[in-house]
Amino acid sequence: MLCMENVTKTYEMRRQTVVALDNATLNIPEGDFVSLIGPSGSGKSTLLVMLGGMLSPSSGRVLLKGESMYDLNADGRARLRKASVGFVFQTFNLISYLSAKENVQIPLYLSGHNDADQRERAAELLDRVGLGDRLDHKPTELSVGEQQRVALARMLANDPSVILADEPTGNLDPETSEQIIGFFEEFNREGRTVVMVTHNPDAAERAKRVLKLRDGKIVDDRASIHSFDAA
Repeated sequence: MLCMENVTKTYEMRRQTVVALDNATLNIPEGDFVSLIGPSGSGKSTLLVMLGGMLSPSSGRVLLKGESMYDLNADGRARLRKASVGFVFQTFNLISYLSAKENVQIPLYLSGHNDADQRERAAELLDRVGLGDRLDHKPTELSVGEQQRVALARMLANDPSVILADEPTGNLDPETSEQIIGFFEEFNREGRTVVMVTHNPDAAERAKRVLKLRDGKIVDDRASIHSFDAA
């Protein structure tokens, strides 16, 4: 499903070379749920956005469903992302002047769905995340947790097979964090592949597999405690 082959990413900063990812090799099969942990600056977010086709490696290959993403041009990568990948961010990235329903409609509009289909699908997805009574509320009229649920509904709009989440509970209280992680578990049970960056140890252990990064290297790759409990 997702694969990295000897991937390195370097930056030039103040005339020095910074290694963000160092010869990373990784295989994430279809239906896996992987959490990425490690200290700030360890390479977690770099790895995540690279898996999503949004940041080219300095060397090595990144494959999605067997296709080398960075051998495609920018339009080809965009098509692959739109067809297969959903993103969730800590900051939600909702458009402030649009309603919850209109925010969820955006990817449907970009995919060419007609207005009626957009409205129906957006309403269904918002109802699924418990916001069926908040369709016309703007982000400022919603709690932080509700805004993240709108972002989840928007992510699901194009029915992605891969979900990439960068600190999805970072701005949330423990109760709301628990709810959001529960949604990710539900999406994974439906067969979606989930990769999640988190600083929250409890959230990390809810995945099936935990990868630890340090200084751009994958230093640990293990089954989560949750996996043993499930077994």
